[in-house]
Amino acid sequence: MRSVIAALLAACLVTGAASPARAFLDTGPLADFFNEFRQQAIPRQTVRYTGGEKPGTIVVHTSERRLYYVLPGGQALRYGVGVGRQGFSWSGVKTVTMKKEWPSWRPPAQMLKRRPDLPRFMPGGQDNPLGARALYLGSSLYRIHGSNEEDTIGSAVSSGCIRMTNRDVADLYSRVRVGTKVVVKG
Repeated sequence: MRSVIAALLAACLVTGAASPARAFLDTGPLADFFNEFRQQAIPRQTVRYTGGEKPGTIVVHTSERRLYYVLPGGQALRYGVGVGRQGFSWSGVKTVTMKKEWPSWRPPAQMLKRRPDLPRFMPGGQDNPLGARALYLGSSLYRIHGSNEEDTIGSAVSSGCIRMTNRDVADLYSRVRVGTKVVVKG
């Protein structure tokens, strides 16, 4: 596998194809592979869980800045997350209605009103604010998604979305189905 990757990269560099090499590394399986080796300030852990939710439920504790994916047997996977900053935090119950790998991003009108400097569209990739995966929550504007600002994990800085490292969101994405219950608590 490594020799194939090295050969492809060498071919792109020899031919001077910098933008195809960038596109090749920006999304998809190779980008996911490289994300596995990034350092994580808040490592994923299997922990004891007594919250009462059924296995397969996602529970976000915004005050802890942690997301729990409930497992059988009184356990959960605990992930570090970034949450909504003051005035943008929320709580409630949602359902995962859609899942996307390397999603494109169109800032909502409300965000563009606050930040007119933002681009109107960004294709999926490492520089995209939604990161490697996105789980869309009901008919809301909120998502659980990866982040190109991994240093914000553990902080309250978003406009209400739940941010994860690209490595962690890819792991959660592989476990979750459309229809999964998401409980967000303060």
